Amino acid sequence: MSAPDLHQRGVADLARALAAREVSAVETAQHFLGRMAARQDLGAFVAVDEDATLAQARAADAAIAAGSAGPLAGVPVAHKDIFVTTGWPSTAGSRMLAGYQSPFDATVVRKLGEAGMVTLGKLSCDEFAMGSSNQNVAVPAVGADQPVPVRNPWDTARVPGGSSGGSAVAVAAGLAPAATGTDTGGSIRQPASFCGITGIKPTYGRASRYGMIAFASSLDQAGPMARSAEDCALLLSAMCGPDPDRDSTSLDRPAEDFSQGLTGSLDGLRIGVPKEFLGEGVAPGVRAAIEAALAEYEKLGARRVEVSLPRTELAIPVYYIIAAAEASSNLSRFDGVKFGHRASQYKDLAEMYMKTRAEGFGDEVKRRIMIGTYVLSHGYYDAYYLQAQKVRRMIADDFQAAFRDCDVIAGPAAPTVAWAIGAHSDDPVADYLADIFTLPGSLAGLPGLSLPCGFDGGMPVGLQLIGNYFAEGRLLNAAHRFQQATDWHQRTPTGF
Repeated sequence: MSAPDLHQRGVADLARALAAREVSAVETAQHFLGRMAARQDLGAFVAVDEDATLAQARAADAAIAAGSAGPLAGVPVAHKDIFVTTGWPSTAGSRMLAGYQSPFDATVVRKLGEAGMVTLGKLSCDEFAMGSSNQNVAVPAVGADQPVPVRNPWDTARVPGGSSGGSAVAVAAGLAPAATGTDTGGSIRQPASFCGITGIKPTYGRASRYGMIAFASSLDQAGPMARSAEDCALLLSAMCGPDPDRDSTSLDRPAEDFSQGLTGSLDGLRIGVPKEFLGEGVAPGVRAAIEAALAEYEKLGARRVEVSLPRTELAIPVYYIIAAAEASSNLSRFDGVKFGHRASQYKDLAEMYMKTRAEGFGDEVKRRIMIGTYVLSHGYYDAYYLQAQKVRRMIADDFQAAFRDCDVIAGPAAPTVAWAIGAHSDDPVADYLADIFTLPGSLAGLPGLSLPCGFDGGMPVGLQLIGNYFAEGRLLNAAHRFQQATDWHQRTPTGF
C-alpha cells in the first residue's frame, strides 16, 4: 500500500494493512497529518498535536510488532470536540470552555484507544452541539484567528450540516478515515447525508455518554462516521458496551461484533416507507434519489411496504421543547466558579454569573437556554414540557405500530441537500425544520443510519434507515449490501 493512497482507504482496509505490516501506523498518521495541514481552509479541526499523535502511532506499531495490538491498531480517528480528551482541549465549540483541558477521557475515546486507534485531533462542532449547519462555532479552527464555519468539501460555499459537521468534513475530504460524532436530534445522520458519508446513531444507551459534554441528556448519543457501513460496524463494535459505574443511562447489554452480521441476505426484508417522509417539502432531486435507492433495494430482494408515522410534524416542537429544557438544566453548571470562562470584572456573585454567561455563550445557546427555562417555569411546565413528553411517548408508539408491518424504515435523512453558508442566518427556525426526518427516531431512542444514495445538483443525498431497538446489526447489514451493489459511498469531492 503506497502512502499517497492511504486517505482513499477505509477503516477496514487500513486495519488489515496495518495488521499485516504493509504500512506502519507512523506512516499512516503522518500522511493524514499532512492532509489536515494542507486543507485548513475547510475549518474541520480545532485542535491538533502532532507529537501526541505520532507518540500514539509509535505505540500502535510496537503493539502490532509484539502481537498484542487491538483490532483497530494504528487506524487514525478524530474526535468531535464534544468528547473530553486528555492532551487536547475540550471546548464543545464554545468560548465558555476555551482552553479547557480534561483530566480524563470520555468512555468512547477510551474504548477506541483501547482498540488501538490513533487520535488525530479534535473536530469543530456547533456550540454545545446546538445547530444543524456547523456555523454556530465560537472556537477558531486550526490555522484561523477567528471562529469560522466549517465548509462542505463538495461545495465550499455550503454548510456541511451539524452539529457533527467537522466530523463529516474530515471523513468526506479524506482528512481522517473515521470520526466520532454525537446525535441529539440528527447530528450524525444529517451531516453524513450532506457530506456523502455513512454515519450511525445507535439505540439510546448503547454507547456511554460519560465524558460527552451534555446538551440534552435523554437524547444525546455517540456514534461513528466513516465512508462505509463496514467501517461503521467496526467502530461501533469498539464504542458500545455497558458503563454502569460512570453512566446511569448506559444499557446493561454486552458489546457486539457488528461486522460479523454483514453477510445476511436482504431477501424478504420489509422496508417501510412512511408517506410523511416523501411528501410536500422534500426537494424533487432528493425524492428521486431516495426512490432510486428503494428500487435498488427491491432488486436486492427487499420488499417495499407503505407505513405511516402520523406525528412526524409534531417531532419538531416536541424536540425543541424537551431538548431546550434539558439544555437549560445541563448548562447551568457553567457559572464561572469551578471551571471554564469567568468574566474579568464584576461587583458581586450574581453579576459574575450574568457576565460570565453573557460572554461565554453564543446566541443559539442563549436562545435555547431561555426557551428551556421558560417551558420549565411555574405555570408553563404542564402546558409545554409535560405535553411534549406525552407526545414523545406517542411518537415512540407510532414507530412500534409501523414495525409490526416492516423490519426497517427508510426515507431521506434531510428534505434538501446542503444549503449555502449564511442562508439561514436570519431564520434559525429554517435550520430546525431541516431535522424533521431525524427527530422522530431520536425522540423514540431508536437506532438510525444515513448512507449516501445519490446526488441532487451535484450535492450528496443521504438515505436514512431506522431500525427497532437494538437493530443496529440489521441496519448495518442493509446498508452494507446496498453499498456492495452501488458505488455512491466511494464517490469523493473533486480534488480530494
